[in-house]
Amino acid sequence: MKNIRPLRAFLNYVAPLSALLALAAMLTSVLMADEKPKEPKAKPTFDDAAKVFIGEIRKLIAVDRDGAIKAYIEGARKLAKDYPDEVGPQAMLLEAASISEEPKIQKDILAGLVALKGEKFAPIVKRAEGLLKKAEALGKPVAIAFKALDGRQVDLSKMKGKVVLIDFWATWCGPCIAELPSVKETYAKLHSKGFEIIGISLDDDDEKLKSFVAKEKMTWPQYFDGKRGDNKVAKEYGISSIPTMWLVDKNGNLVDMNARAGLTKKVEKYLAEGTTP
Repeated sequence: MKNIRPLRAFLNYVAPLSALLALAAMLTSVLMADEKPKEPKAKPTFDDAAKVFIGEIRKLIAVDRDGAIKAYIEGARKLAKDYPDEVGPQAMLLEAASISEEPKIQKDILAGLVALKGEKFAPIVKRAEGLLKKAEALGKPVAIAFKALDGRQVDLSKMKGKVVLIDFWATWCGPCIAELPSVKETYAKLHSKGFEIIGISLDDDDEKLKSFVAKEKMTWPQYFDGKRGDNKVAKEYGISSIPTMWLVDKNGNLVDMNARAGLTKKVEKYLAEGTTP
């Protein structure tokens, strides 16, 4: 009987405590019932998300260009994932691929864009196909064959043993005209040693082109289809800006996609190299 009094004291303490806990639970339930459920935060539109993103990139590019390019690529990928049915994110990815300096990343992005389905993505798919072909072209033969503006038949595959400059240009392109003296000088110096040029003109007026070529004594063949930015060869190889100059070595392989810089020395270098069987 000695243990009854402490036990009773304990029960007298527990009973009111249980009641308080029950009351607290009831009040919590009532308060939660009165509280309106929070609505999920609305997803911003792509346009709004893109504006915020571009603003961040602009701030970054001023202090860290390489970091900005990397951030743009990562951000474009995220936007494309978050807004898979929008054309905008895919266009941003296309731009990301064009500015990437990492071939693996570039090819990975382009491969994804080429796989897009739907008519609304068709222009992006077409452009991505050209850029992917361009990205994969280095070190490989370039298949270009056409009837030139002056009637000559041109087939790059039959020009092995020569170093060939493929010059994507136009008479309306100021930077292209600025490069012309250098191109003509290199041609005059090295043509007799095996240097050739193929012009891919993005002009839309054949008479103007003929007049300009004659005036400037540009004796090499010119591809012309009058489609300007939709030039078949330029689109096929993902050329997005001109002047663009490619060099093909004696084996017929594309070895330089930026031949403008130090053109003469580059041509001399490849002329000095032999051909493989």
